[in-house]
Amino acid sequence: MPYVKLGYQYLINHFFIVLLVPIIAYMALGLLQTGPKEIISHLKSLHFDLFHILCSSFLILFVLTAYFMSKPRTVYLVDYSCYKPPVTCHAPFSKFIEHSLLNLKDDPESVEFQMRVLQRSGLGQETCLPPALHNIPPTPTIESARSEAETVIFAAMDDLFKNTGLKPKDIDILIVNCSLFSPTPSLSAMIINKYKLRSNIKTLNLSGMGCSASLISVDVARDLLQVYPNSNAVIVSTEIITLNYYQGKERAMLVPNCLFRMGAAAIHLSNRRSDRWRAKYKLCHLVRTHRGAEDKSYYCVYEQEDKEGHVGISMSKDITAIAGEALKSNITTTGPLVLPASEQLLFLLSFIGRKIFNPKWKPYIPDFKLAFEHFCIHAGGKLVIDEMQKSLQLSDEHVEASRMTLHRFGNTSSSSLWYELSYIEAKGRMIRGNKVWQIAFGSGFQCNSAVWKCNRTIKSPTEGPWSDCIDRYPVLSP
Repeated sequence: MPYVKLGYQYLINHFFIVLLVPIIAYMALGLLQTGPKEIISHLKSLHFDLFHILCSSFLILFVLTAYFMSKPRTVYLVDYSCYKPPVTCHAPFSKFIEHSLLNLKDDPESVEFQMRVLQRSGLGQETCLPPALHNIPPTPTIESARSEAETVIFAAMDDLFKNTGLKPKDIDILIVNCSLFSPTPSLSAMIINKYKLRSNIKTLNLSGMGCSASLISVDVARDLLQVYPNSNAVIVSTEIITLNYYQGKERAMLVPNCLFRMGAAAIHLSNRRSDRWRAKYKLCHLVRTHRGAEDKSYYCVYEQEDKEGHVGISMSKDITAIAGEALKSNITTTGPLVLPASEQLLFLLSFIGRKIFNPKWKPYIPDFKLAFEHFCIHAGGKLVIDEMQKSLQLSDEHVEASRMTLHRFGNTSSSSLWYELSYIEAKGRMIRGNKVWQIAFGSGFQCNSAVWKCNRTIKSPTEGPWSDCIDRYPVLSP
């Protein structure tokens, strides 16, 4: 069967080549039998009128011009940077539980519950919490949240300027996404004021879109870069968790305290042709799907208030099932764009069979390993990664970047995809021509995905979030 499958894939994926070879061979054989004298005489018998030549040339030029004018501008990912928290922000399990015992001294069962969550979460001992949550008791204030935002965002931006040589005055478009913290003045205004950006810069501040907001920002930046030629766009993707630390007793709202950690990423996108040679990646496809519903069971993470008046984040118990359903919708859209013809045909036959013959047939899950070399699945939790690995039939190596990001940095929300991409680069696995599939899940419930193609072989960076620990990974995540 493996040889039959390989033969089928080769035949379907190279169908036109297989079809053209005998046709070309037949034509070549006919030319050889005709002889050179007859061929020359046929060419001499043809009469080309000057008017016809000019009309044909004009038509060809018109078609080529229309094609290049209607062709969307290529969007390049020049470079990106991820915030690396200091050692002073580390929150090992022992410290986390010690603080929980002090904060919830009247409710030891909740402390025990958090310990069980931590042990099964896939997080390591080096994940980080903002300074305000290290205090006893925690001080989740507006001032502390803004201080966290300034720390993570400015550090990521400074690294981006250093890595790319981009100057603040060169930024034409700025997009900031942060779901849970949306202050006034906005985070984008804070960045503009800090770096003295141009007065005519195009800015957007996105909030309330969950862990998938980073790829939503990429989608918005792509649309803007189609309108404004020769432009630089910077995306800042973060989640400020200081204000959303829950101090009540509701079990579902205690889980985010155990999973979410501080982090941020700054991404430089460009549509300039001059950036083609130095850019790391080229954007191939971007797909957004939405499982919208008024029922909150569709929501992965949402904010609510408990009986005691404490506000926090609640997570759906059926998060893995929701993620699986959202992924199915995204696969239906992404598959035809990226899969080889052999997988598209099997997927189409399975879809038709389920619609016409038997709706209970198990849907065919395409082999995405034939289309992508790397996968970046949102590190929302161990169960989410397990479900995605099972649904996409991926190996442990394919989900290694997601698991190790969860272990080292925790759930950094929308910025986790960039920590995962940085992990692949730090391991020296990103080779020119490789394709990487970023899959993000967020409230809504949304499943957004982006496909990037590597422009050049990327050497393992000497700096970055993984520079001091990449040799220790991968580690066993029990």
